[in-house]
Amino acid sequence: MLGGAGAAGAAGLVLGAAGGATGYAATRPEAPAELTSIGSTEAMFHGKHQPGITTPLQACGHLVAFDLAAGAGRKEAAALMRRWSALAGELMAGRSAGSGGSGGDTGIALDAGPSSLTLTFGFGRTFFDRTGLEARRPAGLDPLPAFSSDHLDSGRSNGDLWVQIGADDALVAFHALRAVQRAAGSAARVRWQMNGFNRTPGATSRPMTARNLMGQVDGTNNPKPADGDFDARIFVPAPSGSTADPTQDWLAGGSYAVVRRIRMLLDDWEQLSVAHQERVIGRRKDTGAPLSGGAESTAMDLDKLGADGKPMIPSNAHARISSPEKNGGAAMLRRPFSYHDGIDPDGTPDAGLLFVCWQADPFRGFVPVQRKLDRGDALSPFIRHESSGVYAVPGGAADGEYVGQRLLES
Repeated sequence: MLGGAGAAGAAGLVLGAAGGATGYAATRPEAPAELTSIGSTEAMFHGKHQPGITTPLQACGHLVAFDLAAGAGRKEAAALMRRWSALAGELMAGRSAGSGGSGGDTGIALDAGPSSLTLTFGFGRTFFDRTGLEARRPAGLDPLPAFSSDHLDSGRSNGDLWVQIGADDALVAFHALRAVQRAAGSAARVRWQMNGFNRTPGATSRPMTARNLMGQVDGTNNPKPADGDFDARIFVPAPSGSTADPTQDWLAGGSYAVVRRIRMLLDDWEQLSVAHQERVIGRRKDTGAPLSGGAESTAMDLDKLGADGKPMIPSNAHARISSPEKNGGAAMLRRPFSYHDGIDPDGTPDAGLLFVCWQADPFRGFVPVQRKLDRGDALSPFIRHESSGVYAVPGGAADGEYVGQRLLES
């Protein structure tokens, strides 16, 4: 790994000063080794579900929403989804963007492998109005209720189309973002775009749950594909029975993504002692274990009392309030990215979480949990929700199909 990092450093020096690069290379006792374990990992585009939902967290991510251009409708949307799907298949296989209809590859990711790249596509509520498909808009795209921690910027919320990009290499991720934007052509324009990151795979001695910018282990209680009810919680089932709505067959195998830009008030958070932070969350900061004892994966004992006779996991702790046990079993698959967009003039970091969660129905997943958090979460004073969107993400495309084809060509 150190050899691969040295190769990257040498390449950077070539761009700045050839003499410096030569001097650096001359000090190396051996040729740099390839980081094949990162670059060669490939996610599949075609399948029952779209990639980027159950795919392991990647190191780099981009979220981008588009609005269809004035005058563009169902025909233009279908052509765009066809282009984007072809493009995604090429890029995720580690090939150039040329065959995806973008008008030639930019060369940004030359020499890189697939690097676990995924592209995931979704439709917002307004997409159905723009394409004349209002009758096929699912109830899951109804507007979310307002929450007290909302300070939403409408310019960075919602959108007709949504694309999630993830990769373990920053250039591969940016290459995909640029290719998607170019392939949109005159059919759609960018409404908003956000950049995120996670810990790079292999940076720890063993696989570990990610940490957020508060330093907390984040994602411990996520549903797991091995769970017997995982698909029922995360993916939309195919219509069945006499009461099924046949207009929703296009969403079978798909999911709903709730996307929230959550600013973390890090200056306030970092003034707390570690013990205070742990009481706010309900888990140990170093291991992620519940304050009731055990390891990270140990189930929380919400009834366990401390020596003072009070619950070891405080009644307003974030982990307690958001637990499925306290929300009628409501669950969602959290798959976020951290973000940092610089320092404000007053020295405050514009940083936090690009929260993305997946569920079969946002009104049985995200909404009930967020309502409870809104009424008394100890974490609320340290966060601010600054943008929001909900997107219906169709099931995966079969070989020869494009994402959303069952909706747009029915």
